[in-house]
Amino acid sequence: MSETEGGPGASRGRTRWGLVASITAVPALALAGILTLVAVWVMADDSPGRSGPEKVPCAEALRFGGAALPDGARLVGACEVQGFQDIHYRATFRMPRADVQDWLTATYPDAPAPRNRPCGGANADLCLDVNLAGTEPKADAHAVQVGVEYEDADTALVRFAAFTM
Repeated sequence: MSETEGGPGASRGRTRWGLVASITAVPALALAGILTLVAVWVMADDSPGRSGPEKVPCAEALRFGGAALPDGARLVGACEVQGFQDIHYRATFRMPRADVQDWLTATYPDAPAPRNRPCGGANADLCLDVNLAGTEPKADAHAVQVGVEYEDADTALVRFAAFTM
C-alpha cells in the first residue's frame, strides 16, 4: 500500500475543526458579552420600585393622580411609589368624614358616583375608581382608586392609589 492509499505510513490530512471552532466561537463570545452587558444594565437600573416601594413626598403621590391633600387631612405613614414599566403611587390619610364626598366630587368632577360596597377585596365603606385617560386637567396617572373606611362618626381613613397601565 502506498502512502496515498491511506496505509499505516500515510500522512494525516489537515482537518478543518480549528477553523470551524474559531468561526463558531466568535459569535458565541459576542452573544455572551451582549447578555452580560444587558444583565449588568438591568441590575444597575435605579428605576423607582426596582427593589420595592420607595418613599416619596405625599404631595407628589396625590398630584400624580390629579389630587391634593384635602383640608383637615392627616397623613398616615409614608407615601410610596413602586414600578418599572407601570408606576403605582400610594397614599393613606385621615380626614373629616363629613368632607369625603365633597373632596371626591371637587377632585374628580367627571367620575362616576362612589359605590358603597367592598373595593376589590378591601374592607371599605366607599369606593371610587376613576379612569383618567383624556381628562382635564391632565394627570400623569391613567387610573385612580380611592377606598374610604369610616372609622367613627367624625373620621374617615382614605386609601389613595394612582397608577399607569
